[in-house]
Amino acid sequence: MSGVRLDHVTVVLNRPRYPENIGAAARAACNMGIERIVVVSPENCDLSRVLKLATHAAIDVVENMHCHNDLRTALAPYRYVVGTTARLGGQRGSVATPARIAEQLSDISQKNEVALLFGPEDRGLTNDELRLCHQLVTIPTAQFSSLNLAQAVMVLCYELFQTTTTSSSGFAPRLATRAELDGMYDQVKDILIRINYIQPENPDYWMNKLRHFFTRVQLRAGEVSIIRGICRQINWYAGKCHQDGIQGTPPPDSDQ
Repeated sequence: MSGVRLDHVTVVLNRPRYPENIGAAARAACNMGIERIVVVSPENCDLSRVLKLATHAAIDVVENMHCHNDLRTALAPYRYVVGTTARLGGQRGSVATPARIAEQLSDISQKNEVALLFGPEDRGLTNDELRLCHQLVTIPTAQFSSLNLAQAVMVLCYELFQTTTTSSSGFAPRLATRAELDGMYDQVKDILIRINYIQPENPDYWMNKLRHFFTRVQLRAGEVSIIRGICRQINWYAGKCHQDGIQGTPPPDSDQ
């Protein structure tokens, strides 16, 4: 099995500020064999300025570019999302290098659509946006940690392209989509709050731990369905016990 399936990879630019950076990023991705670009809530998407930096080489990439107003909607079809960040620590969990990410995607990309997510030039991705990612990647630099958007796209896409000259014998299953995972996380959070396992004041702190756990497990769609089914059953049983308590009916396993 050859390296990363580049036709299963999409570069997602979230809230880019300048159309020239969109064009330069499209050209960088195209140079490395990645031809799909998604733009989310751009401040300015003047196509004439985008095409100026994309040049003739990436004109097809720009013409086939998709635009969205909401990041969750944009990421919904993807089964694996890699988010870029220059900041470490905090709630970001483990952060890999581009080379390590490329190695992981060699197997994952064979049966799964992958999104490479880049944040706005001045601020990067927020913590909420990073929670939508399965894995985070940072590009090591000597001093100044922030790279130009197109430079960051080029570095990451280059590492992915490099894997196509090698072979991999690993196996990766078809994973749950981002939309399936987000629906599951919303349902799990709701039920854990209702049974007082986590506090409603700061549920995302505890949900981050579950997100990191499930990301390591790499859930499939069927497994997400099982977890959601368990949540529905817990919700039903909790509601039944509540009604039985109001009516004075003892629970099924209690002494009569």
